[in-house]
Amino acid sequence: MICRGRAMNSGGRVRPCFTAGNGGNPVTVSSWQECVQGVVSKAAGENFPVALRLLPRGRRDHLLAVYAFARYVDDIGDEAEPADRLRLLGDVDADLDRLYAGTTPRLWPVRGLAEVVEACSVPAEPFRRLVEAGRRDQTVTRYGTFDDLLGYCELSANPVGHIVLHVFGAATAQRAALADHVCTALQVIEHCQDVGEDYTRHGRVYLPGADLRRFGCAEDDLARASTPARLRRVVALQVSRALRLLEHGRPLVASLTGQARLAVAGYVAGGLATAAALERAAYDVLGRAVRPRRGRLLAAWLGLVTAAGVGR
Repeated sequence: MICRGRAMNSGGRVRPCFTAGNGGNPVTVSSWQECVQGVVSKAAGENFPVALRLLPRGRRDHLLAVYAFARYVDDIGDEAEPADRLRLLGDVDADLDRLYAGTTPRLWPVRGLAEVVEACSVPAEPFRRLVEAGRRDQTVTRYGTFDDLLGYCELSANPVGHIVLHVFGAATAQRAALADHVCTALQVIEHCQDVGEDYTRHGRVYLPGADLRRFGCAEDDLARASTPARLRRVVALQVSRALRLLEHGRPLVASLTGQARLAVAGYVAGGLATAAALERAAYDVLGRAVRPRRGRLLAAWLGLVTAAGVGR
């Protein structure tokens, strides 16, 4: 799924989706077209646009609106002036109130949700949980156990899976539970890719503290130019856990049909291919961008679609 959906340049730095004004805060874009153009340009090369190209324009536009909102909230939590972040996230929440009250939101990333919310009957709760994840990032920067991290993923990742299921008209309790496995797995894999960036740029450690202590890691290890063996073992453990979650969520693909199956298979394939890339890199995630090979991603996607049954 989309999850937090960061775009990375060739050097591995996370780039904000939206520009910042003089105060360092994300700018409220002047039109929906400008908002979409910013998202697409920053997201080039991610798994999300690959899935988008398989879909008809209407559904593609709906997913793009969801993606723009998620990226905007994420940028506030990461790129705005720290003293302003909670206020700006509150502005997003207030705009969601306007949206669901039937009045016009003030922020374009929220205003852009109007059509998808109406056409697909998407409830407000998943969007609000994404905003709450942004708040959590301002107050919680360490996670003691993997279960603690799973609790964070319930806010930062899993809501997107629920929204996507609504977009495809496929939302059921059973599918939502399977989507949670997939989205959490993708979030954990992303945390593994971004270990150095999260620590040095944002002061956050998403690797569980219990695992860091178990393998003898100090936080200074997260700022090294290359990944020490003890830290690689911690990353490998998280990737193995993510792969188990992906396996638990894999039946979601077979439960879907048509466009929904193609798109969700693409997300799962992206997770599998990225996990393979991390293993191929010997879990050296510091000072380099570990990215999946396109051929590996397409092969995984085709395998998932074929195993589920293309024609159903």
